[in-house]
Amino acid sequence: MSQVKMTVNGKEMSGDAEGRTLLSQFLRETLNLTGTHVGCDTSQCGACVVHVNGEAVKACTMLALEADGADVATIEGQAAEDGTLNTIQQAFQDHHGLQCGFCTPGMVMSAAALLKENPKPSEAEVRDYLEGNICRCTGYHNIVKAIMAASGQDVSAIAAE
Repeated sequence: MSQVKMTVNGKEMSGDAEGRTLLSQFLRETLNLTGTHVGCDTSQCGACVVHVNGEAVKACTMLALEADGADVATIEGQAAEDGTLNTIQQAFQDHHGLQCGFCTPGMVMSAAALLKENPKPSEAEVRDYLEGNICRCTGYHNIVKAIMAASGQDVSAIAAE
């Protein structure tokens, strides 16, 4: 076992991890941050997306030891201290970008990374960026609409599907 220390959502956190412990497992089981979902353990679904040192990563493909000393952002750190949703989360709610909610943490974290890189993405750019995130409920239309709305774009002309 090794001691792993990281800053998670602005707070210093630490815990013991075996060399084979995945970051997703460490966040969920050691730090009790269960918002990062694990859907596949194979990097296919994107439910486990977090930000490590400002970059979106799939936490099921990174070892906890690799994140030692890193700055990690999870879905739990997206809302304000008082629970107020951030712009992306509010847009997901307003535009019905979720159904069962399982993929939502990864979608929100991916959306945040996209909007950091590209503040005004086109519909095609949003769809392309989300290629590594799977949603089995929504068909993606409202997720795309929510992300574009979060970027400040008018989505009223986007037809409902």
